[in-house]
Amino acid sequence: MTIAAGQKLPDATFKTMTADGARDLTTADVFAGKTVILFGVPGAFTPTCNNNHLPGYLDNFDAITARGVDTIAVIATNDVHVMGAWARFTGGEGKLLYLADGSGDFARATGLDVDLSQNGMGLRNKRFSLIAVDGVVKAINVETKPGVNESGAATILEQL
Repeated sequence: MTIAAGQKLPDATFKTMTADGARDLTTADVFAGKTVILFGVPGAFTPTCNNNHLPGYLDNFDAITARGVDTIAVIATNDVHVMGAWARFTGGEGKLLYLADGSGDFARATGLDVDLSQNGMGLRNKRFSLIAVDGVVKAINVETKPGVNESGAATILEQL
């Protein structure tokens, strides 16, 4: 079952790339005591994720953080090296927190996983966005059709 508003995010460990190399971050590290926007994508560098979903969050970074958001994070079931390269490629370093959920543990625990094996992609995140306050989901948007229709930055701005 997919996580819903009012539920606490599950304990998980993510990886993120830093100047000193890969670093583990827990759910508590990312969400405790903070207002966080988390958006999930099926894959770094994939066309819709790279060209349509992530850019909206970069373009609206100042507007989102001005509404009291401490962190904007993107998560994908890619490895930490791919996520680090994606951060550099998109110019999002220092703005967005790029979280690698390489084994899909968080995706499965939240019910936000999807099997894209038919497309040669294996287990991936559904395309989604959520607002979490101190680790509790306040709003969640899961795409019901291809593209960025419900989970983009414009929707998050309306919900803040």
